[in-house]
Amino acid sequence: MTVHRVMGIETEYGISVPGHPHVNSMLTSSQVVNAYAGSVLPASRQKPRWDYDEETPLRDARGFDLTRAEADPSQLTDEDLGLANLILTNGARLYVDHAHPEYSSPEVTNPRDALVWDKAGERIMARAVELVLGIPGAQPVTLYKNTPDNTGASSGTHENYLMRRTTPFVDIVKHLTPFFVSRQVVTGSGRVGLGQEGRKHGFQLSQRADFFEVEVGLETTLKRPIINTRDEPHADPEKYRRLHVIVGDANLAELSTYLKMGTTSLVLSMLEDGALDLDLVMDAPVREMHAVSHDPSLKHLVTLVSGRRLTAVQMQLEFLEQARKHVERKGEVDPHTADVLDRWESVLARLETDPMSLSRELDWVAKLALLEGYRERDGLDWDHPRLALVDLQYSDVRPDKGLAQRLQARGSLVRLTTDAEVGAAVLTPPEDTRAWFRGECLRRYPESVAAASWDSVIFDVPGHDALQRVPTLEPLRGTRAHVGDLLDANPTAADLLAALNS
Repeated sequence: MTVHRVMGIETEYGISVPGHPHVNSMLTSSQVVNAYAGSVLPASRQKPRWDYDEETPLRDARGFDLTRAEADPSQLTDEDLGLANLILTNGARLYVDHAHPEYSSPEVTNPRDALVWDKAGERIMARAVELVLGIPGAQPVTLYKNTPDNTGASSGTHENYLMRRTTPFVDIVKHLTPFFVSRQVVTGSGRVGLGQEGRKHGFQLSQRADFFEVEVGLETTLKRPIINTRDEPHADPEKYRRLHVIVGDANLAELSTYLKMGTTSLVLSMLEDGALDLDLVMDAPVREMHAVSHDPSLKHLVTLVSGRRLTAVQMQLEFLEQARKHVERKGEVDPHTADVLDRWESVLARLETDPMSLSRELDWVAKLALLEGYRERDGLDWDHPRLALVDLQYSDVRPDKGLAQRLQARGSLVRLTTDAEVGAAVLTPPEDTRAWFRGECLRRYPESVAAASWDSVIFDVPGHDALQRVPTLEPLRGTRAHVGDLLDANPTAADLLAALNS
C-alpha cells in the first residue's frame, strides 16, 4: 500500500475589485490570466489553445451519459467560451472558469509534490495580482484562496486521483462518504458564519461543507454531491478512473494540503486492494457533514446506520488503524507513505486531546486562534463584521496582506516546502509524469505547439498539411526518464515529430 498515485489539485480563486463590488467577474478574471500570460509569453507568440476534443464531462460513473440538454451550463466544461486560457511550462493550466481565475496543477505522483505545485499556483496568482496593476485603466484586483463569498455562492478546490477502473464504484461510495465527512477535522480551512450565506453566527471547520446537498451526483455547482460521479479520466479509460473530489476546502496551511492528498490516497489504495473492513455507513451523510463542520469542539457524535455513535476524529482513527494494519500486511513501506501515516496519527491524537495545540499546523485551528485573539482583545461576538474580514484576509494571496502568508513568513504556520522548490515549480514541470513532456514541449518548441490538453500535445509545423497530435493517454509516460534524451536530441518540433514517426 502506498500514497503514490497520479494526482493533482485545481483551485478556483475568489476575486474582487475593492470599491467596485459589481464589476464583471469574467472580464476581471480574464485580466488576471492575461496579465500573467503577458509576463511569460513573448508578445509576438500566439498562446496555444486548450484542446477540448477528448473531454467528456457528462459521462457518469454510474453507467450513463447526461445529455447536453439536461446539463446545467456550468457542467459543459468541454466548450470553448473564448475566455482567457493559458498552458504553463510547469505543465499546469491557468484559465478563466466562469467567474473565477483557476489554477489546475500538473499531474504529480505523491502528496508532497501535489503540495509543491499547488503552492506554485499561489505564487503565480500573487504575481498576476501585481501584473494587473500595470494594465492601463485596470482596477487593482484582490485574489483569495478560499471557498464561499457569503452570498450563497461557492468556488471550488477539487482534488483528482487516478485509480484502477476495476474498483467497484459502489465500494467507493460506501467508504469514501464517511471518510470525506470526517476528514474535515484535518482538512477544513475554517469559516466565520454558518449556512451557505453565512447568516447564522459562529465558527465552523469547513468553508465548503454547507454547500453539499446530496450524497451522490454528477453536478459540481448545483445540488453538490459528497461523491461526484464525473467519469472523465483524461487517460486510458479502460485502465483508469479519475476520482473527482469536490468536497475539499482551499487550504493554505501546508500540512492540511499534504494530509488531504496523502490520507485520501491511502484510503484509495485500500479500496483498490479490497482491504477496507469498516462499517461506517451513516444514517444521514449530508446532515452529518454539516453537523461535523459546525462543531469546532469536535464532540459531535455521528450516527451510523448500525446504531453506533462516534466523533469524526474517532472515524478518522478507524481509517488510520486500517491503514496501519494494511501496511503491516504488505511489509516494506516507502518513505512518503510512512511520513503521511505518522503525521496523520500525530494530528488525530492531538485533535482528541487538545485541538488548539495544532494552531501552527492546520488551517481551521490557525484561523480560530487568530479570531479568538481578536474576540478576547476587543470583546467581539461572532456576528461582528470585523471577524468576517479577518476570515477573508487569511486567504489573501498577497504575501504582505494575507494573514496565512504572514503567519507562514514568521514561522507561525509550519512549512513542509522550501521557497526554492516552490519557485522552481512555478516554471518547471514534475519529472515523473506526462506533465514533463507537456511542459517541456511548451518551453522548447513555443512557436510550434498549437494546442494541448491533459492527454495530448498538438503541433503545427512546416511540412505537414494538418496539425499533428501526440497522444499522452498514459500519465506515467512522457516523463523525463522516458523522453528526456529524445527531446534533447531533437532541437525542433519537426525533428521531434520525425523521430516519433520513424
